Amino acid sequence: MAIQLVRDPITLAELESADDLPHGWGVELTPGGYRLRRRVDTAAFGHAAGPTSWKTWLHPPRVPLWKAHRAEDGSLTFTEPPPAVDRYAFLGVRPCDLRAIAVQRRVLGQGRFPRREHAADPLFIAVNCTEPGGTCFCVSAGGGPQADGGFDVVLTELPGPRYVAEAGSPAGERLLAALPREAAPDVPIADARAAVDGARERMGRSLPPGDLRRLLADGAESPVWDDVAQRCLSCGNCTMVCPTCFCTTVEDTTDLDGDNAGRWLRWDSCFDLHFSYLHGGPVRTSTRSRYRQWLTHKLGSWHDQFGESGCVGCGRCVVWCPVGIDITVETNRLANK
Repeated sequence: MAIQLVRDPITLAELESADDLPHGWGVELTPGGYRLRRRVDTAAFGHAAGPTSWKTWLHPPRVPLWKAHRAEDGSLTFTEPPPAVDRYAFLGVRPCDLRAIAVQRRVLGQGRFPRREHAADPLFIAVNCTEPGGTCFCVSAGGGPQADGGFDVVLTELPGPRYVAEAGSPAGERLLAALPREAAPDVPIADARAAVDGARERMGRSLPPGDLRRLLADGAESPVWDDVAQRCLSCGNCTMVCPTCFCTTVEDTTDLDGDNAGRWLRWDSCFDLHFSYLHGGPVRTSTRSRYRQWLTHKLGSWHDQFGESGCVGCGRCVVWCPVGIDITVETNRLANK
């Protein structure tokens, strides 16, 4: 019997063909733990979210703002990067990530300086969730395993595998019209609905019910934060894998001879000690204050700023925390104090 060892997690990357999809692989997710497992079938989407999200392309980790070059005569030339021309097709977008994309668009599209958009919106081919992970909690975060908009085509994977497809836009209708297909009879449609409903009942985690804004505001001095701070490494992993975290900083670079320089926009994290730096020092010097800021903003004051929560319940922050801090556990502890 041959054993195939796969060392890497299931990540998002460019596909050369359908053979690149993780057919027959599932995942086991726990706080601070990610393990691949062989499935008994060849499902391509029978796994929960991995460490990467679609913000890697829609809100890239590092973007040039301008570059400068000094010529031999001493003159300086400043150039801006050309407008983005990439056109993406995103395959396998989960409902939680569809919500995250919509959240980021609302956040980053506001203000005087919205982020630079791509030349055209991506084509979104979503997949309804039928295999929630042990750290998923999208239902209690206000979402669910069923995509409710924001897609061009949505698929529901059934054993076989077979796919029930639904168009969500004119572009999606044109795509489906160009593919070999047949009208779905009532039984596969009912099976698809049952598979998604079953996923809704198998969420591995849940946030406490009620007004989380009030809960977090009232719990600002709770000893729960001290306990979390004893475990938190302030590494910022949770913000890096979160599909809605959007904080950035500006970075200036130059080469050794000083003839070429540039300014870059790159991801930053509120867990960084210098993130809240003002003249005289950082505002949030303790791990306690930084973790409390992150969670209170994500689940509470996002509502005041953007009219919704900053959490979609994907569970990435739980899985990829090196010490397994679980935001559903910590918020439930606050609720039970």
